[in-house]
Amino acid sequence: MLRIPCEERANWEAMAEEFGFKFHTMYGEKYWDESAYYQFTLEQIEQGIEAPTEEIHQMCLSVVQAVLNDDNLLRKFAIPETQWAFIRKSWENGDPSLYSRLDFAHDGMGVAKLYENNADTPTSIYETGFWQWMWLENQVDNQQVNRQADQFNSVQEKLVNRFKELHALNPERTLHFACCKGTEEDRGTVQYLEDCAIAAGIETKFVFIEDIGIDSNNNFTDLDNVIIHWMFKLYPWEFMFEDEYGGLLGQQNIRWLEPPWKAILSNKALLPMLWKMFPDHPNLLPAYFEDELMLVPEGMNLVKKPLFSREGANISFTDHLGKVVGDEAGLAKSDGPYGAEGYIYQQRHTLPTFHGNHTLIGSWLIDDQAAGISIREDSQAITQDMSRYLPHVIL
Repeated sequence: MLRIPCEERANWEAMAEEFGFKFHTMYGEKYWDESAYYQFTLEQIEQGIEAPTEEIHQMCLSVVQAVLNDDNLLRKFAIPETQWAFIRKSWENGDPSLYSRLDFAHDGMGVAKLYENNADTPTSIYETGFWQWMWLENQVDNQQVNRQADQFNSVQEKLVNRFKELHALNPERTLHFACCKGTEEDRGTVQYLEDCAIAAGIETKFVFIEDIGIDSNNNFTDLDNVIIHWMFKLYPWEFMFEDEYGGLLGQQNIRWLEPPWKAILSNKALLPMLWKMFPDHPNLLPAYFEDELMLVPEGMNLVKKPLFSREGANISFTDHLGKVVGDEAGLAKSDGPYGAEGYIYQQRHTLPTFHGNHTLIGSWLIDDQAAGISIREDSQAITQDMSRYLPHVIL
């Protein structure tokens, strides 16, 4: 696994605007970074990332089954009791999923270690499925990248095929796409997924989360008063459970993407459950619930994570007793709005560094199949929403 500097495409920013990648730079900081790329061998991808991704995904599904069969575990996951029947019905009905992303610490030589499962609202799918592939094609043509180079990336193909499968299950339903107002990244992500659905022959509509209403029969509706029967929402289930209409969930004939049972997989409590059910698995890090700190071996450094944290928010480094300590760069914790729901502790496993950059690999699943990777890097040890995205090749 190598980080290789390269020349940027002369017109890439104009191309990004043309192709709808309007969040390539955010708040004056570069998000998309093509001044370098990461290079892997085929074996590093197939054995080091692809195979563990699919194995861990199946392990995660086993956790869902275990948690939904145990009220005490549902409480540990901070799932409101009023939503248990809604989630259980979703799982029992086999409600299909679309996509998810597993985040790994991996340097290409050792064993990839799972950081977390982004199973409900993962972003950076557009950059992965479309934009970094276009970069590869352009740079091969520009003789900046070896003509024999490939990329671990069947994301777009698999997304369109998955939407075709979902369309066959919902042939008469319009698929509404939704996200919150005020974020270019979320809007771009949803637009890309909607484009893939349209390519699969699905009739679609878009509505902002804030504009969803309710009719006299407790049906959710869009601004045209069209009843929503099928929805992809880039909006976390834990937010929906607590929102004004949360108490009405399950009363409508709606098929959801992602399905309600994904509330288990997107919860950081998944990590100690994986460790309990699959102890000493080579791709897992030891992880503990808050009431299990006495089980942590003396001297083990930990990462404290809120159950619902996203984009690296409210993460802190602690010793084995849970006391916050700084890292080598002096960073002890990240800010954010999470934590009231509780925390878990995971063994600290530092991200590999390449030229001073901490590098995180996101491994994408479309349904149950590994489909590609995204790479984020940061000068700090905690990957957050503004961490840079870099492309990759296989050579």
